[in-house]
Amino acid sequence: MAPNAAAPAATTRQPVLPVLVFGVAEIRRLARELEALEDFMRQSAIREPGRQPALPRLSRLCEGFAAENHLNFLQAHDRAAAKKLLSTIEASAPSIHMSFAADPSSAFTSKLVTWLRTNIHPYALLEVGLQPTIAAGCMLRTTNKIFDLSLRERFADTEKLLIDSLRVADTAAPGIAPLATPPMPQALPAAQPQPVAAQPPTTPNPELITP
Repeated sequence: MAPNAAAPAATTRQPVLPVLVFGVAEIRRLARELEALEDFMRQSAIREPGRQPALPRLSRLCEGFAAENHLNFLQAHDRAAAKKLLSTIEASAPSIHMSFAADPSSAFTSKLVTWLRTNIHPYALLEVGLQPTIAAGCMLRTTNKIFDLSLRERFADTEKLLIDSLRVADTAAPGIAPLATPPMPQALPAAQPQPVAAQPPTTPNPELITP
């Protein structure tokens, strides 16, 4: 290489979005926390020396974001870079909404977010919802498409095939006779009224007749 050739520029590390920050709600929570820290730093600059209150404690979410991107939130330029990144991600990152029949565990959500950011987009955001009527599977929605991957939809698509299969199995089963319908009980004949025998007229006793 020639002695006057310029050295290659250092590669800028792309900011990382931690798995804990998986949706728009977490993005906005981080932005509010950074704004509160910014207010604290502005107020600390005008206070008298020796009267500075303790720094506000950062959340686990904020600490993880700072650690992943090697940021020091005591520095103004690091706070400004973090706020700009969060604003850009909220405005332009692809957002995916998934509804499940039950609330997914944090481990499952972390694996799902990792897969999305590895295969779809490094800043993909996930919104999780509940829809118990789908029985199993999930409903997936993007900004312009809906994918029904639920067990309910699967049964609806294969309903005719399932009914036909049950009918074929019923007719092909050997040695099974259809159940005989029990005979209906016959109604008893109505009882006929018996004729009442005529009674002879009674003759009054003359001895009992007084003059």
